[in-house]
Amino acid sequence: MNRIAGYMTLQYNGNVVDAVGDFSYNLGKPKRETLVGPDRIHGYKETPQVPYIEGEIRDGAEIDLATICTLKDVTATLALANGKTIVLKDAIYCSDGKVGTGDANIEFRLEGSRAEEVAAE
Repeated sequence: MNRIAGYMTLQYNGNVVDAVGDFSYNLGKPKRETLVGPDRIHGYKETPQVPYIEGEIRDGAEIDLATICTLKDVTATLALANGKTIVLKDAIYCSDGKVGTGDANIEFRLEGSRAEEVAAE
């Protein structure tokens, strides 16, 4: 059996952070939608999407929330249990800096100019 889910590691500019729960990502490839008229399918449209990595991180003594909220020009990597790594380039922090005190969770979303999926070796 191959491990395909579970463990993951998130880092930005070499700083490893404590990830909480599930993360999601989007490589930013164009989104396609079918255009349908009352008579037939007319074709499709294609619109750009923003590449991102999103989830929650744990607030700890070493975390500087003000610095996180002003992140820009970041390279982030999300290393997945299946061996793939998602690399997000030229990213900025795109969230409101909300922290939940119950579990010390910080909303974390980085949006970048491009992303790639690096396959497991």
